[in-house]
Order: sequence, then structure tokens, then C-alpha cells
Amino acid sequence: MEIQNGWLKNVTHIPSPHHDERPTNTPPSLLVIHNISLPPGQFGGPYINQLFTGTLNPEEHPFFDEIKHLRVSAHCLIRRDGTVIQYVPFNLRAWHAGQSIYQGKEKCNDFSIGIELEGTDFEPFTTEQYDSLTSITQALISQYPDIKDNITGHSDIAPERKTDPGPYFDWLKFKNQLSAKK
Repeated sequence: MEIQNGWLKNVTHIPSPHHDERPTNTPPSLLVIHNISLPPGQFGGPYINQLFTGTLNPEEHPFFDEIKHLRVSAHCLIRRDGTVIQYVPFNLRAWHAGQSIYQGKEKCNDFSIGIELEGTDFEPFTTEQYDSLTSITQALISQYPDIKDNITGHSDIAPERKTDPGPYFDWLKFKNQLSAKK
């Protein structure tokens, strides 16, 4: 994959209004991996796109009423089939980490990139998702070298609040794929 002006080339772009500028002289130096499914445990459908673009209809599912107030986004989503959707250019701050801390540094949104995997804490991710995540990560490392040694899960930067990407995310598989594709 290739990045141009903060956007991955040859993927679907659905711009989110839920972003802003990073602090001055703060390039991305951390990759945060998440999981998401909407409604919980269900895959496919338009709901993740709607959440990240502020257009989720709370009347379409009871759970949506609980999250209708959220103004959140990630830089990218990787669907179960490996399809990538990008919502926020990497040079801007997406709103994915919330209250967070990494290696003593707070406000991870300021210096991180957030990638969502369509999934849950309760089942494995697909080979296609690992392949897409590996390709995106390689592109990010080429653009932002500090990311290479700073890849973590949402649960690691917000352990009291979050559990994703969850116990079924195979860190060893991902890191081995990343090493093999150098």
C-alpha cells in the first residue's frame, strides 16, 4: 500500500467530520489496534461508517441509542474480507483512543493512528484482516518510522476502560507477518 497526502491510495475513502489537527510538530509515532462491530457481534452493514461520520440513526437498533452521542472516528477500518476504508488522513488526529496513556505520555490521539478491525473480543480475526493490517502498517512505518517500535492495543493504552483488540487478536502472527514483509 502507498500513502499520498495522508491517504492510502486505492482504498475507499469516507471522510469523517470527527477529527482535527494534531498538535504542532507532532507526527504519528504510535499505532493503536482496535476492534469494532455494530450492532455488537454483527458484521457487515453500514453502521460503522455511520458511527464514524456522525450519521448513525438511534432508532435502527436499541444499542445505537446508547452511543448516539459519541463523536468518534478511526483512521481506518479493516472489514472481515480485508477491505480497507479510511476516514481520516494519517496526518490529522482521529478521535479513537479517548482518555489514554502510552509510555507515560497522555492523550494518545495526539500522536497515534487508530486502526479498527471489524470483529469482537470473542472470535478470531480473518487472514485477510491480518494481511491488510500488515500492508497498512508497512506503509505507515515507511512514512512514520517511529511507529515501528510502537504498536499496541486499545486495551494497553486505556486498560481500565477498553479490552480491544481482545484475546483473539494474534499478536505473534501479526508481528511475524510484519517481520516477514520487510
